[in-house]
Amino acid sequence: MNEESRAKVAQLRIDPADRRRSTGTVKLIFISVVVLAVIALLVWKPWAGEGQRTVNGKGGTLVATSTTGKTAAQNSIAAATTDSPTNSVRPTDDHVVLTVNGYIINRERIEISPRFLGMVKWIGVKKGDAVTNGQVVVTLDDTEYRARLMEAEGQLHAAKAAVERDELSYERIKNLIRTSIETQQSADNARLALEADRANLKSAQGTYDLAKTYVDWCVIRSPINGVVLEKLVNPDELVMPQSFGGTRGPSTALIAVADLKDLQVEIDVNEADLSKISLNQKCRVSPEAYPDKTYEGTVAEIAPEADRAKGTLQIKVQIVNPDKYLTPQLSAKVDFLKD
Repeated sequence: MNEESRAKVAQLRIDPADRRRSTGTVKLIFISVVVLAVIALLVWKPWAGEGQRTVNGKGGTLVATSTTGKTAAQNSIAAATTDSPTNSVRPTDDHVVLTVNGYIINRERIEISPRFLGMVKWIGVKKGDAVTNGQVVVTLDDTEYRARLMEAEGQLHAAKAAVERDELSYERIKNLIRTSIETQQSADNARLALEADRANLKSAQGTYDLAKTYVDWCVIRSPINGVVLEKLVNPDELVMPQSFGGTRGPSTALIAVADLKDLQVEIDVNEADLSKISLNQKCRVSPEAYPDKTYEGTVAEIAPEADRAKGTLQIKVQIVNPDKYLTPQLSAKVDFLKD
């Protein structure tokens, strides 16, 4: 190696003193970073909000916190639950074995139909009106039936007069037979005439009762306490009885009424979940329109036949103490609870 190469190598060589100064600087930086990290952990304290962790029987981990803010929140929630009404108590999810959606329905929906072809004369209710049992809601034109009633009444009076006349005649003939003025044949004829007039009287009485029934049927009353769901006719409209086995036309019923205090939830349950449901089982009903409200319910009906095409069975849950927030045909969620 010549002198020039040795000079270049000497220039690249690091002085031992400089090497010791560089190592000391790195150590100083590392120590500073560690000290800053420890200070940050002491200020942050991520373990302050943790409590004791225990393993429950299902293999999950339960975390018990003891912070003051969370305890206060839990106390306020517990107080609100204690003061809430019955329809707002929500059991824990551990008590729910099945949740299914359905629709709120009336347990009884009655469409009031006329008993014969007639013309609507007056209708005294509209949609949403409350009605009571026996209240007059519709009247039909009864002109024809009142005329028939008057005719039947006249026939009835005539039949009564004929019976009374024959009774007097028969009694007179019986008295004359004792004095041998009248024969037994005359008495028998009078007796038979009396029997015939009595039969005519019964027929006239039946005709009168029938005519009076038709007049009474012209006044239509509500059969239940409830609310008018639909008004299906208007005054001066022709209506006819609803025929069985055919489609209902627009004028075969007058009004539809239902009791809004007697509501159910109709749901279709998959056959795989039927083992979780039993008659009179307790339920929790939550309307979709008001998810913060809950109502108690019981399984009131389990259909005796399944829908083979859908693989479902219809269940009806009776709602206990429904209020104004529950409207028929709205959707609702039903939680079936453990016994």
